[in-house]
Amino acid sequence: MIKKIVDDVMPQMISDRRHLHKHPELSFEEYQTTEFLCRELEAAGIEDIRRPVKTGVVAVIHGVYPGKTVAIRADIDALPIQEKNELEFCSVNDGVMHACGHDGHAAMLLAAARIFEQHKDELHGSIVCIFQHAEEVPPGGAQELYEAGVMEGVDELYGLHLSSNFPTGTYGVRAGALTSATDRFDIRVIGKGGHSSMPEQSIDPIVTGAEIIVALQSILSRRVAAFEPAVLSVCQVNAGDAYNIIPGEMTLTGSTRTFSEEMRGKMEVMIEEIVSGITKSAGASYEFKFERGYSSVINDKELTENVEQQLKKLWGEESILHINPIMPGEDFSALQKNCPACFVEIGTADEEKHTTFPHHNPNYRMDEEGLRYGLSYLLVMIFDRLRA
Repeated sequence: MIKKIVDDVMPQMISDRRHLHKHPELSFEEYQTTEFLCRELEAAGIEDIRRPVKTGVVAVIHGVYPGKTVAIRADIDALPIQEKNELEFCSVNDGVMHACGHDGHAAMLLAAARIFEQHKDELHGSIVCIFQHAEEVPPGGAQELYEAGVMEGVDELYGLHLSSNFPTGTYGVRAGALTSATDRFDIRVIGKGGHSSMPEQSIDPIVTGAEIIVALQSILSRRVAAFEPAVLSVCQVNAGDAYNIIPGEMTLTGSTRTFSEEMRGKMEVMIEEIVSGITKSAGASYEFKFERGYSSVINDKELTENVEQQLKKLWGEESILHINPIMPGEDFSALQKNCPACFVEIGTADEEKHTTFPHHNPNYRMDEEGLRYGLSYLLVMIFDRLRA
């Protein structure tokens, strides 16, 4: 039955996805996207449509019978990227592109909401469809929605992400920690500027900063266990205004990726220890800031096992990939604070269709056949959990 339902709605779902792809909007600016979703949800006959924050929308479908409340989340924002694809539905907004699949996420949840509304006389309980804004910019829209109370009374939460890392027709499934915690650090090395010909009269922040950059890499190789997944990257370096002037300061900015709260805390301490030691030895000083971003997405073991079994029944054993933790962050974690959750990766990689470019790339393309498998996941789980 589910495969037939999905077949019937594929043309409309693809059309919705292409509309959203053509009209992308940045985080916290998804006004037209929100209006489009509201119009479509109203046209589907859904009466309980909520706007708890400026952008994004929450639609609640109430089954005719009492039961649990299940939430599904899809993100809707785009990225500040100039699209390089040549498609009929390329972005018309200069410098803005759906390069991470969020247009597909929104289209799948919109299709699911229409189907749930048509089948609400069979459902025991309610479905909270969360079209979430601003996933790409910490602290993220999920935290804002959580604080607005959208998760109150929710018993289970489900989410998904289309991924060019896995073949179309497959599901990346993992119980426990799925995504990393994503944190930012900022280091200001304060030296003493001077003439390039007389470095002995200066305290060179560039040399000091370079030593810090190299030393930070020893954290992973010498202070973190080999079985503990972690990443530390320095991604921005700024100093100096002229070729013959030693500047007074240098700034370093980067990110860490960890999977346990213990390692997350240790990373902050270890970075500052290195910065403190090196700057002191150079006669410099420093300022250090460590800003926590998204926490890890933690998949509930029981829900994940059930998801796997339901998908195997629908698409076969070969559709399931047991994946390792993935390093990108995901603010879905902010919604799962008080209820069990399951987040699944949906494969969209197909060499012949040129859909293997990485996410956040101006050439990113989506194999729209992946929408079939994402929607199938949403339907099979809701009907399993809420239909008697």
